[in-house]
Amino acid sequence: MTDFVHPAVIFILGALPIPFLNGRVRKAYLLVIPALAILAVLTMQPGNYGALQFIGQEILIAKVDKLSVVFATVFTIMALIGTVYALHLTHADQHVAAFVYVGGALGVLFAGDYLTLYMFWETMALASAYLVFAQGGGQAIGAAFRYLMVHITGGVVLLGGIVLHGLSTGSLLFAPIGAGMEAGAYLILTGFLLNAAVPPLNAWLTDAYPEATVTGAVFMSAFTTKTAVYVLARAFPGTELLVWLGTVMALYGVVYAVLENDCRRLLAYHIVSQVGYMVAGVGIGTEMALNGATSHAFAHILYKGLLFMGAGAVIHATGRRKLTELGGLYKTMPLTVALYMVGAFAISAFPFFSGFVTKSMVVAAAGEDHRAWVVLALTMASSGTFLHTGLKLPYFMFFGTDRGLQAREPPRNMLVAMGLAAVLCIAIGVFPQPLYALLPYPVDFEPYTGMHVTESLGVLMFTALGFFLCLKALTPENTISIDTDWFYRKGARYFMWFAEKPLARYEQAVSNVSETAALPLLRGAARVGFRIDRSAVDAVVNGVARSILRGGGALRRLQTGIVTHSALAMIAGVIAATAIFVVAWQ
Repeated sequence: MTDFVHPAVIFILGALPIPFLNGRVRKAYLLVIPALAILAVLTMQPGNYGALQFIGQEILIAKVDKLSVVFATVFTIMALIGTVYALHLTHADQHVAAFVYVGGALGVLFAGDYLTLYMFWETMALASAYLVFAQGGGQAIGAAFRYLMVHITGGVVLLGGIVLHGLSTGSLLFAPIGAGMEAGAYLILTGFLLNAAVPPLNAWLTDAYPEATVTGAVFMSAFTTKTAVYVLARAFPGTELLVWLGTVMALYGVVYAVLENDCRRLLAYHIVSQVGYMVAGVGIGTEMALNGATSHAFAHILYKGLLFMGAGAVIHATGRRKLTELGGLYKTMPLTVALYMVGAFAISAFPFFSGFVTKSMVVAAAGEDHRAWVVLALTMASSGTFLHTGLKLPYFMFFGTDRGLQAREPPRNMLVAMGLAAVLCIAIGVFPQPLYALLPYPVDFEPYTGMHVTESLGVLMFTALGFFLCLKALTPENTISIDTDWFYRKGARYFMWFAEKPLARYEQAVSNVSETAALPLLRGAARVGFRIDRSAVDAVVNGVARSILRGGGALRRLQTGIVTHSALAMIAGVIAATAIFVVAWQ
């Protein structure tokens, strides 16, 4: 790979020295790493790199084409912006986790085979979970554990699909799966859909993102779901199921945003909605639809990062994130308000902002494919996006009732990062051709037609009219929305009850039988030549009875018994799975 430098390696290896650097040296170093990655992406040439043989299969570490390059371009740009936003942090651990996270996402983009993809996929999950753990506090740690468990479960599903798909096709190369879907392909699709936050597999996103650190949430908003869009576009273009899942996503996120009071949770639901456009575009599968999904992912990473940076600036300044506790900040944070509104106009697809030239391509592709219901649903979702992200959230966060909060603008580096993202959101909207030139297929689409501009402005202006007419009804309430995470939260409680009650008592009984009956019997039998008399039998019976009736020490046995057995079972399972995989391929 002499003419190719993998940007994932730049980030992952570049993360190692961070804890040993301080002050201005660390800040300069943090900026150099994403700058080098951007340079590596801009100078790489299409082709296959790092081909080798493993267990009789071809492994391809990196495959470079237009689809991977356009995603890698915006990933590295957003990594630079996110790093600028986080420069004020003194804790090296968050910088390390963010760099490893970005490196994992870039590794997925260039993976030419499923094993390489899976390795980086899991790296991405573990590193991003740390950005939630780093916030600290009971809510964040609980959300981080749930996030981690959901993604580990998704990783197991993905790995199972990879094994079955490989056994079925005889190849591990990462390529379009096509119409002949088998069991392994469905498991792979499920693993991808989980990371794309497709309902009902979406609650991990809206549960964890609001609990992440202020800077960590910016990185998380950019990479996980868009990496999932990339792998769907790579493996499942034209899959009809994705059209309807994406359409449902677009509406689902908007509906839940109506109910939200937490500013970052509201923005998280709009990630679900906006990714729905991309998933639907991948499902339509035409060249225009895939270009639309790709370009919208590019624009979304920038404006959603800007929105999370704006919300993060408010949290940094006030320590509050509920709309019912915010208001009147336009007086003390005017720059933050202005920069946030650029992102709000972009996500709402206002003319001359980035969402206008990307989102409309997906809708136009649905129209060309004669999917009138999809066009209608996506247009309704766009109106809902402006209603809540462009109107409700900024009105009640920056204007509305003045709560008398003593706030001021965030640190300069945070404003600079927001400014960079805002400039790109406007530049793409005014000059879309450089972005169109990066897309995987030739673009035959003109966003600035009289009809398109008029229709878009009409929808947006009537949405604004409806907002102000229904302002009282849209006033946030301090409530909690129940999503699909309710099921595994409740399920986890029942599991813990089972572990602490019946299972612990069973463990207690087995341990007591072993300690009070079986072991003395065996020792006695060994001394007398295995002669067992009536007293020995009575000892066994009495020991069993005592162990069943004895209830004390259950939790201690749970810790020393179940945890130990579980750890051993996990190790044995990993060894067995590895052995089965190697044997299967040989």
